[in-house]
This record gives sequence, C-alpha cells and structure tokens, in this order.
Amino acid sequence: MGKKTALDSFERIAKESGEAERAIIIGLSAGSMKPRDRSTEESLDELEALLKTAGGVCLGRALQNRPKPDTRTFIGIGKVKEIKEMAQCNDCTVVVFDNELSPSQTKALTEELDLRILDRSSLILDIFAGRARTREGRLQVELAQYNYILPRLSGMWKHLVSQTGTSAPIGTRGPGETQLETDRRHIRRKIDKLKSELDEVMRVRDTQRRQRQKNAVPVIALVGYTNAGKSTLINKLTGADIPAENRLFDTLDTTTRRLDINRLLTGGEYEGTAPLPSVLISDTVGFIRKLPHHLVEAFKATLEELKHADLLIHVIDASNPEWEEQARIVDDMVRSLGAADISRIEAFNKCDMPTADVLRHGENIVEISAKTGKGIRELLIMIANQNWARG
Repeated sequence: MGKKTALDSFERIAKESGEAERAIIIGLSAGSMKPRDRSTEESLDELEALLKTAGGVCLGRALQNRPKPDTRTFIGIGKVKEIKEMAQCNDCTVVVFDNELSPSQTKALTEELDLRILDRSSLILDIFAGRARTREGRLQVELAQYNYILPRLSGMWKHLVSQTGTSAPIGTRGPGETQLETDRRHIRRKIDKLKSELDEVMRVRDTQRRQRQKNAVPVIALVGYTNAGKSTLINKLTGADIPAENRLFDTLDTTTRRLDINRLLTGGEYEGTAPLPSVLISDTVGFIRKLPHHLVEAFKATLEELKHADLLIHVIDASNPEWEEQARIVDDMVRSLGAADISRIEAFNKCDMPTADVLRHGENIVEISAKTGKGIRELLIMIANQNWARG
C-alpha cells in the first residue's frame, strides 16, 4: 500500500538506525477487567521479552491501577502526561501497551504523546511478520495484520480527509470517494484474496492428512507455551536442525519430521510385541497469554492440525515460575481447537536448570532436558506404550 503504519517492523527500524528502538511499556490493571486481561508485573516482564524479540529495548515501564479503563486514553490523562515526560527524558520513539487498545484509544494516545503507539497484539503481529518463512506462514500473518489494521485506518493515516464535508478543501467537495473508503475497500479485497489462498492451503493439508491416514502413519504434535523448548526437543528426537534460539516465537512455521522409534528404542522396554512404527512429529507455533484473536483465526490452517494428531506432547518449561499459568493457557487453547480428548504426554522440560520446580511423577508425565538429553529415553518409552503406537 506504500504507507507506513504502526505495524512497521521493529527489526527493520533497528537495522536502519543501527541500534535497538527505544520504548516504554505500559500495563493497566483495572477492577472492571477480567482477571486474565489485567496486566501484572509478570505480564510486563513477558512484554519486555516480546519487545526484545522484536528488536526494541525497554527504557521505562509503568503498571497503572484504575477502577476501569479511561474511555479516551485508556490509562487516564494524568498517567499520559507522566509517560510523555518519561519518553522525552529517555528519547523514546514508541510506547507499547500490554493490553489491547481500541482504535479510538490508539488515535487519542498518538495525538497526546506524539509517538507511535503499539499494543500487545500489534507487537506480536510484528514479531510474526518477521519470523514467518514459508508461504503459508506469510499468508496467515498478512491476513491477521490486515484484519488488525482495517478498523484502525482512520487513526493510522493523517492524510485522510473527508471530501464531502463542509470543511473539505476548496475544489474537493462533492460525491467523490474518500481516501479512507478507497483504502478500506482495497484492504477488504486483500483479505478476501488471502482467505481464498488459505482455503486452498487447507484443502492441500486435508489431502495430505487423508493420505497419512490411508498409509496408517501416526502423527505426534508438540504443543506448549512459546520458548518452552519444542524445537530443541524435536531436534533431539529426530536429529533435525530446526533453529532453536532462546527467544519468544522463534518457530512459526510448522515443521514435520519422521521419528524412527525402532532405531531409538530396542525391545523389552515397552508393553507391545509388534514392531514399533515410524511416526511423524510436528513442531507447532507456541502459545502465549493474550494471543491476538486475529492471529488465532488466521492460523487456523496450522492450528487445526492439532485435533487430527494421534498424540499431543505438551512441553512445559519447568524452570519458569509461571509454568502453571502457562500450562493453563496452552490447555485452554488446545480445548478451544477441539483437541482436548486426544491422548497427551506432559513433558516438563529444562529440568536441568537451577530454577526448575519440584519433581513430578504420574502416568504420562515425564521430566526431561531437551538440551542435555536427560529423560528423553523415558519419553520415548511413553510414546511407544501409547495404544496408537502398537502397530
């Protein structure tokens, strides 16, 4: 479209300027909000990690408490003035909110602060845009971005003026189409085109899935919170070389590899007597709290693969003090995708870390370190002893 928006890439800006973009992060905890929507120090820590992943650096943060969000500025005009002073002192160029802002709030804050305003959703979309590598991944991210931008058009482009009102420039009054209407129509056409292309992707996926079922090839899907160690685990199990950096959303595009259990396990350690089958194991995009609904909707082609899997391995970061909340978020997402009834193994990863929680035992629960290999053999035995894997 040739226009810069609030979704301009942090990584691109940082590369052009030669340094990380300077930002302030803000969160609101209001009594009128649902508990899951309220900001906390922990959610601000996560937002700061997201900012770092996107190529920015946090030079200030604030957690605001109010009975309810301010309808115009979200955090109230007093806090806005405080943030403006903080931004000026630190030479910041952007303010990132932990909560989702309405289009009118984004517009008001942009006017008051004279800085670019991002909310958590737009920051995550920015990261996804920089991480997607496959055509399918790029299509899904682009669709999510356009759905996010559409209701925010009037606040994003200051050049848009009505050509039919009494305040229009001389010579432009009349029934002509406004630039805003033109842009909206253009984006709706793009959305329709992207949906059509993704429908074709889903048809191809469905054909591939039916072929796997015909050939009786079992499928394992790794699920988990972002940065829980799913890519490291699939590398350890299959010898793949999927990039596995210690950063959020390092993997966006689903990667599938063959796992030869016969090669990794020899007889006597599992209950079946038939030869163990080779299975397919897929690494999936990680989940996160307050994941933008536009993104979930756009990534349906990828995420719906979960409900067709024969086994889920829920990878949990045992070293993270928030692991219980992270596991709940993943469980809720799996349930919403219709995959709650699929057999599951809970793999508590990073058990070699000093911050790892207490030992856990039980059926289909295993402690592992995908980095060192600890517990991997026990995990393979659990996989082999699943009913679906007995040939």
